[in-house]
Amino acid sequence: MSCAALIVAAGSGSRARRNSDNVAKQYVEIGGKPVLQRTIEIFLANDRVDSIQVVIGPHDKQQYGNMIAPLLEGPLATEARAKLLPAVAGGTTRQISVYNGLKALEQTAPRLVLIHDAARPFVTHTILDRCFEALATHKACLVATPVTDTVKKVDSNGAIIETIDRSTLWSAQTPQAFDYGFILEAHRKANLQNIDHFTDDALVAEWVGETVYIVEGSPSNRKLTSKEDLTMAETMMGLTEPAPRPLTDIRVGTGYDVHAFEEGTAVIIGGTAIPHDKKLKGHSDADVGLHAITDALLGAIADGDIGTHFPPSDQQWKGAASDLFLKDAVRRVTERGGKISNIDMTIICEAPKIGPHRPAIRTSIAEICGIAMDRVSVKATTSERLGFTGRKEGIAAIATVCVRLPETED
Repeated sequence: MSCAALIVAAGSGSRARRNSDNVAKQYVEIGGKPVLQRTIEIFLANDRVDSIQVVIGPHDKQQYGNMIAPLLEGPLATEARAKLLPAVAGGTTRQISVYNGLKALEQTAPRLVLIHDAARPFVTHTILDRCFEALATHKACLVATPVTDTVKKVDSNGAIIETIDRSTLWSAQTPQAFDYGFILEAHRKANLQNIDHFTDDALVAEWVGETVYIVEGSPSNRKLTSKEDLTMAETMMGLTEPAPRPLTDIRVGTGYDVHAFEEGTAVIIGGTAIPHDKKLKGHSDADVGLHAITDALLGAIADGDIGTHFPPSDQQWKGAASDLFLKDAVRRVTERGGKISNIDMTIICEAPKIGPHRPAIRTSIAEICGIAMDRVSVKATTSERLGFTGRKEGIAAIATVCVRLPETED
């Protein structure tokens, strides 16, 4: 079953020009290649596409010729010589340009046609495969993605009139896939009635009464319409560093830990050794403060708890310094692009006295977490001689942390 790709590249595309560009957006280079060349390469490399018809601006013949010259000599030269048909000139509207391309394809009379915007160089073979599957049972298909943003209807003054239910809304992309004979005839009917304002070919199909079916696209299959889109395209290709996303996802986590006393000479709290006639009992160094903070951080990013990552059954952690655990939790926050906003820890015990050691504990925690000391709070209290801490059997710690993460689309 023969298939042609009709690539529409006849527009002026001035909005997507950077200061250094003096050509239409389809000829602007991203990663050393014109946008149009990258788009053509996708269809050249697809085994189910037999021919490619490009529609260009009336004055772009030489520029187009210069653009395809590398294709005719490069890795896809065999496919380019076999598939690329002579370009045809477009018209004053997109609809006229597509019609000109469809008429040019009459000489090869394909069974199917994929009509695609030149300025969408990131269409994938997976999307094309979905189009072919849909065309097995339908005459008209439209690649689209579900609308994820809340949609508002406004009046002429910019006041919101209505919030639109987005559950049935889809954002159109290309390619738009058709039975070739059908869409050629639909365009011909519109042309005979001097109708040339349809902004896409699905509208032409709907105008003649045909049902158009959705084919799921991809957010990455974006149309490059602005200078910002060109920057985004190079970021997608790994050519520029992406702008950091704002840390607007605010997370709060809490952690609690307790350790009993045993014979010793000091307790370790917050990475600080405090002289005492006992020490804390545990598989590691039993730093009750760092354990609580570690669990709070893991809770804030929903990544288990300290026992998940450092199980007490694992002998490698026997006697380990607890700053290892906290540093790992900090790493997990950092790898998500996040930052620790603040840490608030409360130590609960009758003895030893924590107050004199608070500056050292705060300094230690701040250094381990890589944050300023004024973002670390350490408090101490007793349990009024109640419970195991009141009986001087051990120490408890409660920690609350605030973590800022980049906002996600979900």
